[in-house]
Amino acid sequence: MAKVKVNKDKCIGCAACTIIAPEVFELGEDGKSRVKVEEVTGELLEKVKQAKETCPTGAIEIEE
Repeated sequence: MAKVKVNKDKCIGCAACTIIAPEVFELGEDGKSRVKVEEVTGELLEKVKQAKETCPTGAIEIEE
């Protein structure tokens, strides 16, 4: 099980993470990404890892 976080200071709201893993990420009212599901495993974890690699500012953090 891994914990997922979004660093709001780094996030620019590009929404790539919401496209790759909509089950985990959504855009908040501030236009920045936020986590809907903090703990992920299996297929969702793989999607989160892909979203982290895609994030242009490195705002996604995974604690395994």
